[in-house]
Amino acid sequence: MDSLLQQLDRFAEVLAVSRTTHVRGWDPAAVRRALQWAAYLRHVHRRFGRHVRIRAALERRLHQRWQQAGWTSFGALARCDLLLAQRLLDNPALGPAALHSLLQQLLPGPGAPDAAGETLPGGLALLARRRSAVQVLRLHALPEQEDSAVMRTQAELLLQRVQQAGRAGAEAPGGFLCSLWERRPHGRFLQVTAAALLLPSPSPQPREEQEQLELDGPETPGEGSRELVRWLLSRSDVMATFCRSLPAGLVTSVAGRHPELFQVYLGLLTDWGRRLHYDLQKGVWVGAESHDVPWEELYRRFQSLCQAPAPLKEDVLTALEACKARDGGFQGPGLSIWTDLLSALGSGA
Repeated sequence: MDSLLQQLDRFAEVLAVSRTTHVRGWDPAAVRRALQWAAYLRHVHRRFGRHVRIRAALERRLHQRWQQAGWTSFGALARCDLLLAQRLLDNPALGPAALHSLLQQLLPGPGAPDAAGETLPGGLALLARRRSAVQVLRLHALPEQEDSAVMRTQAELLLQRVQQAGRAGAEAPGGFLCSLWERRPHGRFLQVTAAALLLPSPSPQPREEQEQLELDGPETPGEGSRELVRWLLSRSDVMATFCRSLPAGLVTSVAGRHPELFQVYLGLLTDWGRRLHYDLQKGVWVGAESHDVPWEELYRRFQSLCQAPAPLKEDVLTALEACKARDGGFQGPGLSIWTDLLSALGSGA
């Protein structure tokens, strides 16, 4: 009995802390432990609901120590996990990684194991969905330079929200992504999008499970990533900004994972190259407009692709050779930007 009363006191302390700024230091493991603790007390409620002596002892402890916190009845143990979840969702001090872990526990999605077989009350479920959406929409709230784990959390949450939007119909994911693009700083959004496109692919499923996943509709493993690719391909303006604003190495990594995006990226690079002309006085390739991609950036992006594993390097060199041939196959410097790029890239041409 003493051990059970100590467990009750410790969880009550956790519950009190959940409303304070101290949760800023919580990580995903701390959130999981707190929820497991709450689940244990809910189990105590189910097991000892008809045990008069234990029930009376627990209620006395609640009245003695936790009356001001609103914890006065044995029946409150049945709702302690929901109370903890609500307080954490309402607390803006909870960090992004911890919040993501909480949302995963509360909104695991279809097919996730749920031993209790229970669903959230409507109000709490709505609050969790809203916090999930706000977490994605607040892409600007984090610093530009940050822990990679936080970036991964943002990327996972973005995919989760895209998958959930897919349940509303074929147009919903695109509309959701457009709303993010229109409302928030583009640079931050594109960084998270790139991180989402680089997340590891889901593990292969047994055939029976895979068939069931296919029947489940849009919210299947990897579908969020495919929706991101479809959306980028449907928005040429976003795709151009994605390829131009993100670092060359990052775009190369994304292109290596998604062949459709690689083809568009390569097409953009060649379009940007065609806009440059050779300045005889300066001896360099320059753009006619200030927004044109400079030679140095063009070379850096082609160089990054040529340093990637096959088949990216071969495809890039083949494309450059084709452009050179269409230009007349000139060998001298300053006559064809493709010749000069191939020479700078050390292809031997």
